Amino acid sequence: MKKEGEGLIREGLAGKRILMTGATGFLGTALFERLLTDIPVERVDLLIRRDAPARLRTMLGGAAFKPAADRVGGVEALRELAAGKVRPLPADLTQGPIPVADDIDLVIHTAATVSFDPPVDDAFETNLLGTLRLYEASGGRPFIHVSTAYVAGLTRGTQPEELLTRPLRWRTERDAALRVRAEVETDSRRPEQLARFEAKARSEIGRAGPQSVAKRSEQHRRSWERDRLVEYGRARARSLGWPDVYTFTKALTEIALDEAAGDNPLAIVRPSIIESALARPYPGWIEGFRMAEPVILAFGRGALPEFPGIPEGVLDVIPVDLVVNAILAVAASPPQRRAVHHVSSGFRNPLKYRDLYDFCRSYFLADPLPERGRGAYQVPEWTFPGRLAVQRKMDTAEKVISAAEKVVGHLPHGSMARKAAVRVDDLRSRLDFAKRYAALYGSYVEAEVIYTDEKTHDLFESMPPEDRAEFGFDPACYSWERYFHEIHLPQITKSLRRTSPARTNPAVKLATPAGGQLVIAIYDIDRVIVDSNVIEPYLWLRMAEIEGSERLKEFASLASKAPGFLAAERRDRGEFLRKFYRLYEGASAVGVRALADSVLADLMLRRMAPGAIRRIRAHRAHGHRVVLMTAALDFCFGALAPLADELVCAKLAEIDGIFTGDLAQPPLVGEARASWLNDYARATGADLSASYAYADSLTDLPMLEAVGHPVAVNPEVPLHRLARSRRWPVEIWEPGKGTPKVLVPPVPEDFTW
Repeated sequence: MKKEGEGLIREGLAGKRILMTGATGFLGTALFERLLTDIPVERVDLLIRRDAPARLRTMLGGAAFKPAADRVGGVEALRELAAGKVRPLPADLTQGPIPVADDIDLVIHTAATVSFDPPVDDAFETNLLGTLRLYEASGGRPFIHVSTAYVAGLTRGTQPEELLTRPLRWRTERDAALRVRAEVETDSRRPEQLARFEAKARSEIGRAGPQSVAKRSEQHRRSWERDRLVEYGRARARSLGWPDVYTFTKALTEIALDEAAGDNPLAIVRPSIIESALARPYPGWIEGFRMAEPVILAFGRGALPEFPGIPEGVLDVIPVDLVVNAILAVAASPPQRRAVHHVSSGFRNPLKYRDLYDFCRSYFLADPLPERGRGAYQVPEWTFPGRLAVQRKMDTAEKVISAAEKVVGHLPHGSMARKAAVRVDDLRSRLDFAKRYAALYGSYVEAEVIYTDEKTHDLFESMPPEDRAEFGFDPACYSWERYFHEIHLPQITKSLRRTSPARTNPAVKLATPAGGQLVIAIYDIDRVIVDSNVIEPYLWLRMAEIEGSERLKEFASLASKAPGFLAAERRDRGEFLRKFYRLYEGASAVGVRALADSVLADLMLRRMAPGAIRRIRAHRAHGHRVVLMTAALDFCFGALAPLADELVCAKLAEIDGIFTGDLAQPPLVGEARASWLNDYARATGADLSASYAYADSLTDLPMLEAVGHPVAVNPEVPLHRLARSRRWPVEIWEPGKGTPKVLVPPVPEDFTW
């Protein structure tokens, strides 16, 4: 007998042993929360990849379970409840055994690759083959498969709650998709492709060294490979009438399941676009960014001046808790050989695309998002010009931004160049975002299809009043204006409104080493500690020992060699240094060093950045070992030696007291610096993962990557862009004031160049 107020859902699931997948996903989390706290099932077996017990423990401490934890007396009490009711089982549906206990009464399968653009083989492995492996392991038990309403593909009109009838050979599609990775891998290794990847890498970071180029080249190859696999899936799906490989593989999965199930009970639940909760676990609950959030937030930030879409078209959105309740109702119903249920809103409570735009625009106009230190974002006004017009605007923007990127890449070192790069990078980020989401979602916002839900509505109407009140899934029970203005939009913008008003770079945090651990702080000197480079010391020395017209001749001579030096610098910094240091050929070693002591020592001290000195002192106060490194010659920066535990400079070879113009050892530039640092760490027992590196040039990328705390200081544009993309700290250390513009000290009488 049913207890008073128990309802059919609790009665139908009481004492059941349920196997569930996808519990760590958005829909799965919401479903599991209700099974754990509201439904008197005997046991829930959760199939979770990797460390299942640890992931379950983390999940129970999450936001979705906070209301439940409050009801039962806290998170630990909730975990005790789960300990007696839930079995977390490590399993990967794509490989290895799938643990299905003999006493399982029902399987609810919500796991899937929900990305619209995964590599084609990944989509097939997870959505199709993983589901079939799970079904085979379930042994014909009642099986609820959560699919998507969009298995109907690119179509118009109404779509009923029926099995797909399109003639698709799922095995043929599967075999072709799984072969593609090997084909793409082969294509990516063809000589012409490898040469293209290498050329691109060399143009980006060629100065960092050959191994850095090789590493970046391989990254480009793998990126190309992934993009190619994504495009294979997208192209095949669209050629057969689906917007993307996600909906295509979900459609194939339904067909394969229908075939595999035979006369066994199988229910297919097809939600539309699942968004934040209407009521459970609490209004507005959402995890991660679903389909609409990236576009809505970009709109609120003024980053989408236009977007494709049919204003009168219906965008089918459904709150996650309504989907959960429908699944529970299906699960509690007597098993059927086949049951197909749409959980959607377009038929009974349609949300027009223009209405969504109006709701979002009015919300952001009334309560705009703060633009960190710049007031509020301006909300754009869309005119819905159509996909082709939007695409033309994007193509024009692509040309303009690409041209700007080339200009920025050749701007001279300085703050103006960095600001220009930030501006161009922001524009590029916005454009790439708009292009990507227009391609992904264009078919959804231009859809002219309605998913009917008579069977789902009949199921709802068959429920007793207490179930309809507590486990309702009628999409007509709320208004979209209230949902967006009072529930969804406040929730997804909450974190953005809490953000501090000013955007700051990640801070450099110094820590005192524990247990005798040695930490290194290594600095490039040029343009980091001292506002100088390898050319300036030579000029200061030469100008100090010549006068009048001879100075003009020296400038002219150096200027005539500048193009050669510049070309060498762009090819390889080591080549540039070797060419430039030839200028010292034939000079007296003793004389040059004496002149450097009298000319350069005071100059370099006056040009030091106060910020660098403060940071060096801070490292020393924390017990770190300070290393200063430069490709400049040793007599240029000798005055900095007291600051460091190690001062590493280049040296010129000499014969009988005369500089030969050759370096005594290969210059420490690019990868050679990282190699030196690794050797030094091994010799001293230092922990590079806890160490720090400061540099201004992309040439020093290997050294920056060798430590756990890389810092870009006064960075040139390429390093500044890379540091921002990797969230490395970026600091600007202004040079010391009062640097003399002309310095002509007394020259020793016996000096000869």
